[in-house]
Amino acid sequence: MSDKSTIFIFLDDDIKPIAELQSPVSFELDTRKLVDGDHVLKIVSKDPTGKEGIRKIPFVVRNGPAIAIEGIKEHAVVDGVLPLMINAYGKGDQKSFLIVGSETPQSIPWWVWTLIIGFVGWALFYLFRYFSITQ
Repeated sequence: MSDKSTIFIFLDDDIKPIAELQSPVSFELDTRKLVDGDHVLKIVSKDPTGKEGIRKIPFVVRNGPAIAIEGIKEHAVVDGVLPLMINAYGKGDQKSFLIVGSETPQSIPWWVWTLIIGFVGWALFYLFRYFSITQ
C-alpha cells in the first residue's frame, strides 16, 4: 500500500479523469484544446486509507479572438436603431504579440467634453475681463 495520495483530475462533467497522479504533482492544463466558455476543474484526492476530498474550481477559457463592443452594455434595455462599434482581434501566440488591431477605437467620453467646454468657458471669461480692464 502506498503512503501517497492519489489525485484524479476531471474536466467539466466527464466521468473519465484527464489525469491520475500521485501527490505531490505539477500538472499543466492545455486550454488550447478546450472550447471558449465556462468550465469546471474537479480535483478528487484519495488518501491511502480510502478517504476522498473534492475541490471544484470554475474557470473561463477565452482562447479565441477578443471581442469588444461599444454602443450596448450587457443586460441593457434598448429600442430603436443602435449604432454599434465592434472590434475582434486575436492575441497571436505565446511567442509574438499582434499589435495591429489589438486596440479598440472608442468615442471620447462625456466628461472629457465637459472639461474642454469648461476650460474654454473659463478662458473666454478671463479674456473678456482682461480686455474690459485695459480699455
